[in-house]
Amino acid sequence: MSLITIRPIQPADNQPLAVIIRNALAEFGANKPGTVYFDPSTDALYELFATPGSKYYVALLNDQLLGGVGIFPSAGLPAATCELVKMYLSPQARGQGTGKLLIEKALAFAREAGYKQVYIETMPELKKAMSVYERFGFKYLDGPLGNTGHFGCDIWMLLEL
Repeated sequence: MSLITIRPIQPADNQPLAVIIRNALAEFGANKPGTVYFDPSTDALYELFATPGSKYYVALLNDQLLGGVGIFPSAGLPAATCELVKMYLSPQARGQGTGKLLIEKALAFAREAGYKQVYIETMPELKKAMSVYERFGFKYLDGPLGNTGHFGCDIWMLLEL
């Protein structure tokens, strides 16, 4: 029985993660302007998540990268609020509990870091992920919080920690 490993991002993860993220967006028809598909930071996640108050975790199975998730203090969010970002999995990792493990790890970091709320921006094309977020207790908002620059997202959710 192989065990999924969750660990913080490393520099060598940048390129394979960018491929997983962009492939997932293309697969679901969400590779449009205003999303991380066109965001240059998608190619440099290790560097991006060196930002204080942020953390990015990756999931591996037998040293194969399956995907990842991050917590980020996005610009313009209310005090003590972070954003759950760049939650993407390769097709073979979906439906196996990998996303749940990653989100649990990310939310644990958010609590340890002193955040009181976690915000998510997503889009209808990624509705499968929304059901996962709902199970964690995320509630839908009527509009965006902060200024993430991802104008392609039109679904907003918030979790009180």
